[in-house]
Amino acid sequence: MICIAIANQKGGVGKTTTAINVGTALAAIGLRVLLLDLDPQGNASTGLGINQSDRGKSTYDLLVRETSVRDAAVATKIPRLDIVPATVDLSGAEIELVEFDARTHRLDRAMARDADNWDVVLIDCPPSLGLLTMNAMVASHALLVPLQCEFFALEGLSQLLNTVERIRSRFNPGLSIIGVVLTMFDRRNRLTDQVSADVRAVLGKVVFETVIPRNVRLSEAPSHGVPALIYDHRCPGSEAYIALARELIGRMPESAEAA
Repeated sequence: MICIAIANQKGGVGKTTTAINVGTALAAIGLRVLLLDLDPQGNASTGLGINQSDRGKSTYDLLVRETSVRDAAVATKIPRLDIVPATVDLSGAEIELVEFDARTHRLDRAMARDADNWDVVLIDCPPSLGLLTMNAMVASHALLVPLQCEFFALEGLSQLLNTVERIRSRFNPGLSIIGVVLTMFDRRNRLTDQVSADVRAVLGKVVFETVIPRNVRLSEAPSHGVPALIYDHRCPGSEAYIALARELIGRMPESAEAA
């Protein structure tokens, strides 16, 4: 099993859209995929059509009540794609976690108990660098960073990279950055091209070749409770996420590719 945290402390950069659609693409090629919704807003859960009434157990239960991942996982409409949904309880989890010893390792321990049930685990992190995101990074083998093509993109990225280095040095030396994906790319905007060039100049091959365009179908799909790859698999956004998943597979350990 490979566990990948999808994180950026900035909101609105496409973390949830990336988690849902990459997860769908990986499941479509036969991998057993689990998505952990670690954002209190629960957008990944809603975007995969999981109603509030179907969220009996959640990521809050993994972190605070030590519920097993297997008991909390819910099947989605997508074959081989499961999710541990988020509920409103998760909004108070950071305060509750302060009382626990090894508060940064709660998710890691939960994952260790059910490591053989899935090939790939994707964690949709909240837009912050608090205890929820730290738990995701400690539990993960790699980090996938969606980066919006805007003026302050690199400034926010440097803060995230500093946090990654602290996690490596104190808790998880094996954490790597599997890639940075440029999102909301608009070729009509000169600034977009400049940001893309700047990011590639600084990070080099860490940045995926695939870019995710601004696409209205990507925005519409969550309201229908399905990934864009199901809502309209021929739209530019869906095609881009299929290409991104292909690149991601090429960077995964051989065990995950061959599963």
